[in-house]
Amino acid sequence: METGGPLSNGKVNSAGSPDLPLANFQTRRFVRTMQQVAENLWVARYPMKLLGANLGRTVTIIRIGGQVVIHSTAPFSAADAAAIRELGTPAWMVEGATIHDTYTVQGRAVFPEADMYLPPGFPDTGGGVAPKPLTQPPAEWHGLLEVLPIAGMPGLNEYVFLHVPSRTLIVADLVFNVPTTAGAWVRLLLKLASGLQGGPGVSRIFLKEVKDEAAFKQSLTKMMQWDFERVIVGHGDIIERGGKETLARLFREKGLLPSG
Repeated sequence: METGGPLSNGKVNSAGSPDLPLANFQTRRFVRTMQQVAENLWVARYPMKLLGANLGRTVTIIRIGGQVVIHSTAPFSAADAAAIRELGTPAWMVEGATIHDTYTVQGRAVFPEADMYLPPGFPDTGGGVAPKPLTQPPAEWHGLLEVLPIAGMPGLNEYVFLHVPSRTLIVADLVFNVPTTAGAWVRLLLKLASGLQGGPGVSRIFLKEVKDEAAFKQSLTKMMQWDFERVIVGHGDIIERGGKETLARLFREKGLLPSG
């Protein structure tokens, strides 16, 4: 389970600059804004301690028609909720992996009207409302938001998403992107704990959850057949350009994709 931090203030950055930094790790002061990264696509960053470091939690908001998908929950303030509702009616909430349960109950309380979609094996969220399975995504998503299970790791059951119009891959823990501004102590701590260093990487802890390597590799191959450029990670900075090539390199280095 992850460890959370202070709330976001929910302000919307109308400029939508893709280069807005996630955090100043030396002062641990996070950028608390909602940032538009593409048409009908926004992210909001929240402080969160993970693997001993403040890598943050990224919430992604996808607008489909007049409704929105909220990918990942957070300690939403009243201002956060209002800012999200300005984008569209909260119709769907998603958690992308079974360990992303830190704020699920809080998120459902803030947006009770939204259907909650969860991967198999997700902890019981209570509330008397049965969640819906990500194995059966809403028909409204078809052609706009694609869903793929990452097989072979039943302890995590991660699902990845492709926002088709903006060519954006959205992941939970499959890939991290440690900000290059992170201090030397943070980088050392992450390297020792998980093998992560500055920049994009795959956590050693994550890979230990792979129980069926053949199924895992097959899922990665399917994911890499998607057309994407940007990668929004659950923890760390957005990979704004060259995301597909970056992920291909990372997984080839781990022997999880064929070379070439």
